[in-house]
Amino acid sequence: MSTKVKIYNKKAESVGELALSKKAFSVEINADLLHQAVVSQRANQRQVLAHTKTRGEVRGGGKKPWKQKGTGRARAGSNRSPIWIGGGVTFGPRKDRNFSQKINLKMKRKAILMALSDKLNSQLLAVLDKWEVLEFKTKDIETVVASFEKNIFKINDRRRSLLILADKTEEKLKYSSRNLSGVKLLNLDNINILDLLKYRNLIITEEAVKNLETRYNK
Repeated sequence: MSTKVKIYNKKAESVGELALSKKAFSVEINADLLHQAVVSQRANQRQVLAHTKTRGEVRGGGKKPWKQKGTGRARAGSNRSPIWIGGGVTFGPRKDRNFSQKINLKMKRKAILMALSDKLNSQLLAVLDKWEVLEFKTKDIETVVASFEKNIFKINDRRRSLLILADKTEEKLKYSSRNLSGVKLLNLDNINILDLLKYRNLIITEEAVKNLETRYNK
């Protein structure tokens, strides 16, 4: 069984149809799995920046501040004690923390297919026959994007939020689209659940659809 969708050229004109596999583009939404995939990716991208030094790492503290008895003051063994100003920190954040979370490959792939299925059902997905970017020119990509927003996605004054999914990285397409606000380019090797959920509309090439079904429909 398959679902047919229209294929458009760069002028947003229909040039044919493409049969989409229901195993890849008709996956039932599982909110818990989507949440787990999002949390996992965000956790794995998290950088450990905050780091405090313990009393053994701060500078100084080699000499006993005053003798043990006879001064009338409390005992002190080091001026780098956590209770001293400039001393070490107790239970502070450390750079050796690990926030990464593991998620099974099948679960990760299924979450991606869920996001693609949702965009298809919501009519937020359009299939482009091919890009054929002949030169490094942002204006050409802007023209294509504007045509799809106006004729396919029916966007007039909404803030732009568009994800372009290509089969592989094309240098001219990459450098021509990177300056467009609200537009991001991905290929099948770096497709991820966060970008699929973050960007409202999706333009995917016909070749990318076929290779995605082959790779993920296992």
